Amino acid sequence: MPIGQDRFLERFVYTYLIYEDNIWMVDSGVSGSKDIIRDYIRETGREPSETVAVVLTHAHPDHVGGALGIQKTMGCKIAAHSDDVRWIEDVALQNRERPVPGFQSLVEGSVKVNRILNDGDVIALGAGSNLEIIHTPGHSKGHIALFYKNDAVMITGDCVPVPGDMPVYDDVASSLMSIDKLLRRDNIAVLLSSWDEHRYGSQAYKSLQQGADYIRKIHQEVIRQKSTLNSSDVRVVAAMVSERLGFPETTLNPIFFRSIEAHLKATDI
Repeated sequence: MPIGQDRFLERFVYTYLIYEDNIWMVDSGVSGSKDIIRDYIRETGREPSETVAVVLTHAHPDHVGGALGIQKTMGCKIAAHSDDVRWIEDVALQNRERPVPGFQSLVEGSVKVNRILNDGDVIALGAGSNLEIIHTPGHSKGHIALFYKNDAVMITGDCVPVPGDMPVYDDVASSLMSIDKLLRRDNIAVLLSSWDEHRYGSQAYKSLQQGADYIRKIHQEVIRQKSTLNSSDVRVVAAMVSERLGFPETTLNPIFFRSIEAHLKATDI
């Protein structure tokens, strides 16, 4: 991700494939990801044309950027939560409302959402398998987690921050409530994040708790720096928080500033 002249922020994102009678994809990666995904599907003995839908955990560029290309290549439908549809179907609007460095290079284009998802919906995958939709806002308004009951797998997208990594969310209180919502589930055997190692058994719940604790740690530091500096200037507070928490210089970018702004607006955390 370009964040300045000759400066880049290294990021990655997982795309998950669920093989049933057909193939179901969770998230699409950035623009151009279709080639990697198409080749992988063929390497595993299946055909890209078997892909019936891409279920998007949310609207951000690294998750929807490749959706248009995948839809054109594989002929599949697109599913997403109702609250994120406007940013998926109008990526120019998303770029205006949530500018991200290099946005246009990350997103191939707007794509029509064929199926609107809401909390508690169930997607039938065939042969008795299904995906439960769990609304987990905070990282974005329409962020969802997906529970694959057959193997007790929870796909969390980006709703659980990784301690030590750059925090990315728009609503602090909602983020905490979403993680708590997942923590209350007693049947998670595998936790699959978009940007963290896979977690199994008790480690899945530990990862969820660590994510919530990390948000609270950042919030405490933001409030501390706001008081110490006697300032609510996002960039000023963000610079000190970044230094105190040992983040690299590349953290000081619009995405991080947006997260710090969310903390400055938050109450009763």
